Amino acid sequence: MTTKYTEDHEWIRVDGGVATVGITPHAQDALGDVVFVDLPEVGKSFAQKEVAGVVESVKAAADVYMPISGEVVEVNEALRNDPSLANSDPLDTGWFFKVKLSDASQLDALLDETTYTAFSAAG
Repeated sequence: MTTKYTEDHEWIRVDGGVATVGITPHAQDALGDVVFVDLPEVGKSFAQKEVAGVVESVKAAADVYMPISGEVVEVNEALRNDPSLANSDPLDTGWFFKVKLSDASQLDALLDETTYTAFSAAG
């Protein structure tokens, strides 16, 4: 499994033709305590960089962008019921949705962990 990152602070972990998407620890740190998540509908397709959801915290609201083009095949109902999972475990149980990839070559333009860490530290 490969994990990639976007400059909008989403992570994407690909396993076969399906990718799991969430927000990075840097994003949840910047947002503060997450109080609400608006997740996309299962079966809906999105283009890369299209807004697929919203995360709201006590400090701000932020759009969640689709890192790659694809169709939403699952959403994290546990996160909908307990948005604080985005804070307590953003890289595992706090995932947002799963996407069936429509163009795996889009992954090549995303950041690897080293590049993302440098990017987020500079920003």
